[in-house]
Amino acid sequence: MLRDRYEPLDLFALVPTLGMVMEPVLVRLDTLLDDDTLFQAVKADLARRRPRTRIDRRPSTPVEVVLRMLVVKHLYGWSYAQTERWVADSLVLRQFCRVYAGRVPDDTTLIRWATLIQPATLHALLDHIVGLARQLRVTWGRKLRIDGTVVETNIHHPTDSTLLNDGVRVLRRSLAKAERLLRGTSDLAADAFQDRTRSAKRQMKRIMEAARQRGERSEQAMQGAYRRLIEIAETVRDRAQQVGAALREQATDGARRVADTLDHDLPLVLQVIAQTTRRVFHSASVPASDKLVSLFEPHTAIIRKGKPGRPTQFGRVLWLDEVDGGIVSRYEVLAGNPPEPAQLPRSLDHHRAVFTHPPHLLAGYRGIHSPANERYATAQGVAQVVIPKPGAKSAKRIAHEQQRWFRRGHDWRSGIEGRISGLKRRHKLDRCRYRGEAGMERWVGWGLIAHDLRVIAATAR
Repeated sequence: MLRDRYEPLDLFALVPTLGMVMEPVLVRLDTLLDDDTLFQAVKADLARRRPRTRIDRRPSTPVEVVLRMLVVKHLYGWSYAQTERWVADSLVLRQFCRVYAGRVPDDTTLIRWATLIQPATLHALLDHIVGLARQLRVTWGRKLRIDGTVVETNIHHPTDSTLLNDGVRVLRRSLAKAERLLRGTSDLAADAFQDRTRSAKRQMKRIMEAARQRGERSEQAMQGAYRRLIEIAETVRDRAQQVGAALREQATDGARRVADTLDHDLPLVLQVIAQTTRRVFHSASVPASDKLVSLFEPHTAIIRKGKPGRPTQFGRVLWLDEVDGGIVSRYEVLAGNPPEPAQLPRSLDHHRAVFTHPPHLLAGYRGIHSPANERYATAQGVAQVVIPKPGAKSAKRIAHEQQRWFRRGHDWRSGIEGRISGLKRRHKLDRCRYRGEAGMERWVGWGLIAHDLRVIAATAR
């Protein structure tokens, strides 16, 4: 049964001699999180866990506790286990999270509840928090600066050999489960469940050793190892297809779940085999948009930002809108590596929808410049469009960009780079620790919600 909250209890009143007080930011956050809109939005998602979650079964962890513990987790950049430990150990955090003297939910319980919160809910929550910032006069929405960054997915550096080895391991894991389910009930040959992970790992190591050497012999050794590794992967793939068909004939929930897992993994392994064959044996380049770089995070994109030391990153592009007052008003996790000039109209349209007026100043870096964007911003009522033009400039353009208002706006724009750096350090937006596309949305969304709440708590009058 879904519970709203525990009975209120003031832990500070029970032990007054300790003189416990919350830090000012937590005091203000405590008030902000009492907002019923935030509470009801999270409750609606948590209620979807089971058909009768609202009214049936034993009492759940209260919605209020889940909401506050998730905010604390992303506010301090903790893991789930660290959140459980530090909330349990701190009377101040117990009071803030409204756990009081009760049992703190363990990390696995918190994970199960957290995965129910939908990305759309987090976008709506951020819009609501921006509205709170306006009410409390933290921001007026007079300035808007936009920029993009990369949030990496939690994967190892991808190579063809490691991806093939991952494919063999993933399929073998499902085949081991299927073997227990089909034992004595199937006519499949014994070699259908043969473990080939050691052979695949051996060939992967041969490829790595040959890649460190030079010359024709090392190239031949690498080609032979790749050929053998692909043969192993194809054999395991064929066996997995046979086992999947046998599992479908079983009318059990366990067999269906394993068959569904195989149906998900087999196309990915097939894609890895195809792109490796294309690159290694046909010397053909595979476009980044067609390349799979992780079996575990297949939504990962190859992103080239040209940064010194890190020219290529693996993850997703995060687009951010920040308004005056240090409030992030909008975010979007983009698919692939899209052209950045196309993001400006969406940022400006969202700003007008939230603040009911265009910004007086719109600032961006030279990568989003285009005549169409400048015309669009001007047509929408933006008085000062500060987007430097890349490349060669006419004398008229140079004079335009040397005006005082343009230079001041450009100086203000550079602040978003510091904001992004702070988000990555404080709220861990450098690398996503959640799984899948929805996990990426949740990781980014909670991090930005925690950031905005902290800014409001620190600066609101």
